[in-house]
Amino acid sequence: MDREVPAESATSTLERASLVLDVFDGGRRLNLTQIVLRTGLPRSSVHRMLERLVSLRWVIRQGNEYGLGLRMMELGSSAVHHDPLRQAALPSLQWLHRTTGCIVHLGVLDGTDVIYLEKIGGELAAAVTSRVGGRLPAYSSAVGKAMLASYDCAILKSPGLVTVRETGTAYEREESLRGFGCIASPIGPPGGREAVAAVSICAPINRVVSEDRLRFPVRTAAAQIWREYKDSQGGSARPPLVRSHSASM
Repeated sequence: MDREVPAESATSTLERASLVLDVFDGGRRLNLTQIVLRTGLPRSSVHRMLERLVSLRWVIRQGNEYGLGLRMMELGSSAVHHDPLRQAALPSLQWLHRTTGCIVHLGVLDGTDVIYLEKIGGELAAAVTSRVGGRLPAYSSAVGKAMLASYDCAILKSPGLVTVRETGTAYEREESLRGFGCIASPIGPPGGREAVAAVSICAPINRVVSEDRLRFPVRTAAAQIWREYKDSQGGSARPPLVRSHSASM
């Protein structure tokens, strides 16, 4: 006869597993001591959890180090590639890259961070360390500023975002990476309120500063992505990958 696991115990186990998996953000491999320090959990609990995750293929063990396993990669790749927002945006992202020759990003908000759903880069891509699934503080990225400006609570904390809302364009100049800058526009209803995502281009800073005309194709792509995404959702659009973020700003 199967023993029923109390709901509270199951929840606690899931929370511990989430803590352990979160330490691998960025793809680095870590040893047991590093994972214990980052999670704050007892060493014995972390070791048991890691061994269970290894058996499930969520984590891989090589020598005395651990990293994300193939199952996590499969699930993460599936979540991104089947996301309806990314699917609706892809043709416009490719057009924007062809038109500008810049690196193109599609991002959504997760709390006070940005998560990238797509990156199209060409020859410049290797020079910029961003990656699909990677995250960055929203206030230090053009994509993040473009989305934050659409929320009144964010503008109260950062009045400089008012200009971003009024112009529909956000800039980032060497805040994330030395030598590079970005231009972004929000993806959402006209009027600059409650953006569901943002699109940006990234290029060497001298080009971003000198070629102000680059903002126009960015805004064009953002508007087209919104139309495509809204149509794909039957006129009601909200990206499923975004957690509620208004309370955390």
